Amino acid sequence: MAYDEHLAERIELVLTRMSVPFATKHMFGGVAFMVDEKMCLGVTKNDLMARVGPDREEEALNQTGARPMEFTGRPMKGYVHVNSEGVDAEADLEKWVKWCLEFNPQAKASKKKKK
Repeated sequence: MAYDEHLAERIELVLTRMSVPFATKHMFGGVAFMVDEKMCLGVTKNDLMARVGPDREEEALNQTGARPMEFTGRPMKGYVHVNSEGVDAEADLEKWVKWCLEFNPQAKASKKKKK
């Protein structure tokens, strides 16, 4: 298992309960949840990958289990990783999903590749 599939299933359930249309896409060695064709949140290894946006990043980093998201050795602005301690409780996971959904309308979509 390359990523925490149980956490991914829990995220799917939260999004479904909230009636949020989404698609999944395998990337970063995990799975991303796409909302309005933009990466909203995901799972990499055992962590939640949360796209909370630059305005909420500091608040997010002060939450239990949160740390800067780094893929290339430097933090990605507006993204945080959250370990299992920060998402074990259903209310905590729902808070992270809500924060990601709140930022999603302002997020920029990645450029489409020409075929």
